[in-house]
Amino acid sequence: MDVSIVIVTRDTREMTARAIESVVGSRGVFAREIIVVDNGSSDDTATAIPMAFPAVKLIQAGRNLGFARAVNLGVRSTAGEFLLLLNSDAILAPDSLFAAIAWMRAHADCGVAGVQLLNPDGSPQNSIANFPTLATELLNKSLLRRLFPQRYPGKERRFTEPVAVETVIGAFMLIRRTLWEALGGLDERFFFFLEETDFCLQARRAGWRVMHLPQIGVFHGQGQTAKKVAAAARVEYWRSRYIYFAKNNGWAARVVLGVGLRLRLAVEWFFSGVMVGITLGKNARWLNKWQVFHALWIWHWRGRPQTMGLPR
Repeated sequence: MDVSIVIVTRDTREMTARAIESVVGSRGVFAREIIVVDNGSSDDTATAIPMAFPAVKLIQAGRNLGFARAVNLGVRSTAGEFLLLLNSDAILAPDSLFAAIAWMRAHADCGVAGVQLLNPDGSPQNSIANFPTLATELLNKSLLRRLFPQRYPGKERRFTEPVAVETVIGAFMLIRRTLWEALGGLDERFFFFLEETDFCLQARRAGWRVMHLPQIGVFHGQGQTAKKVAAAARVEYWRSRYIYFAKNNGWAARVVLGVGLRLRLAVEWFFSGVMVGITLGKNARWLNKWQVFHALWIWHWRGRPQTMGLPR
């Protein structure tokens, strides 16, 4: 088996079906298998996917295990030389997968490869990221990209050749199995967000290269699942951020992060609340922002409980 594609889904049956169709329609001579992990969907994913795609192996988790744990569960049923973690809202171009596999086979020091993610209209998305630091988490990321484009590259910087990066966005993440087994898969302490970032960090620490392949494009819905539950998803991002720093940074950085994030949250909560008042609550954008910041404050006030965030 050349490549095993693992797709985690939760109430995204139609998007998942389109993602599977794009894998099935991939051109090139290579053996592939598709594993879909249903993370406790309440729609008809469990019956519709096997009916439409009999060759796909569907694993029913029974509940929301989180992304990392669901992926690890799916990978245990695979046999591919390479593993592709593919988001349910991603769609492969016909030659994307074969080209990425061929590139990795030609470059044995590459452990993880990502591609150029595209919006439905073909415009570029951010496809790479920096490891979280106090600067990236406490300052404005867009401003950092404008002021220091070499250090903080974003979608504005267009690469034409493969380039080593800190981490790739996990919508399309091609991983060498030997690396996966050496690291033991994704860290299941991350429920949703930053699990792929942490994996890339551990891969680089182990001596592997993480590569961005800009010549290969993949269409991506960019967080369609998370957008349905914005406040809960934001709580999960903050939780994962604290976990990441606790695992990979010293105590001083963790203290500065905790204080700095709360100060920034207070400013954002107050300013968005003022804008809600000025617009009399009729501006959906500002109202949604304030609701997210308010949920984050409640989560902190209650001691960051596991019961808040995405359902488990």
